[in-house]
Amino acid sequence: MRVLKYGALLVGAALVLLPLVWMVVASITPEAAIVRYPPSLLPGGFTTDHYTQIWERIPFGRQFLNTVVFAGGVTAVSLLLDSLAAYALARMDFPGKNAVFVLILLLLMIPPQVTLVPLFQLLSSMDWINTYQGLIVPRATNAFGIFFLRQYFLTIPRELDEAARIDGSSEFGIYRRVILPLSGPALLTLGLFHFMYNWNDLLWPLVFTTETDMQTLPAGLALFMGEHVIEYGLLMAGAVLTLLPMVAAFLLVQRRFIEGIATTGMK
Repeated sequence: MRVLKYGALLVGAALVLLPLVWMVVASITPEAAIVRYPPSLLPGGFTTDHYTQIWERIPFGRQFLNTVVFAGGVTAVSLLLDSLAAYALARMDFPGKNAVFVLILLLLMIPPQVTLVPLFQLLSSMDWINTYQGLIVPRATNAFGIFFLRQYFLTIPRELDEAARIDGSSEFGIYRRVILPLSGPALLTLGLFHFMYNWNDLLWPLVFTTETDMQTLPAGLALFMGEHVIEYGLLMAGAVLTLLPMVAAFLLVQRRFIEGIATTGMK
């Protein structure tokens, strides 16, 4: 029985890793060998030209910096605003709190594509197209982030709030000195979600940036996918380089990330 379980796990892991293996193999395979028929996972040659050409075909360094600023900026601002809103909904009593929470849940059901046109018109009128603030500010908060942190904050005993109030702490002091230090796993988990989502996002930067020097890596790599020709080697090399920071980030916070998911919403 144990052998069957391990065998099933190995098959599942192989299926999950297959696209990743093909991506790495294609990035070091000559273009002619990539598109040959029948296809093969074994490299039909070896080349590092794709990794050198990608720096010449697009401003890879600048787009990498844009991606770091965009994903990192959205993550930092979202964690601050999401946690403030979540604290108010989880630990404070005010008129209409339940209605506000229901409205936030309803926002989770609205596809982001619905708001693209009005947002583009608004940012265009403010001259925020091709700017960092135009990429970051509209994503300054997230309904899922508020919901996620609210559920976690509800698991923290309210007796800690009362003890802090007796010591003369304000609401913001309770938020900063009590709630945030106890919410490390949830904040790391949500931060990784935000960072990964925005790091890999193609549609948002593609719509709100029209200059190559302001595009992020997903938008820049999309240039290698033409209407009739796809340059697989360059595209896969860029994807490998883009993936490396995400792998490093996940490995750094892996234990706390799993802990945050496992304990969110549990009392």
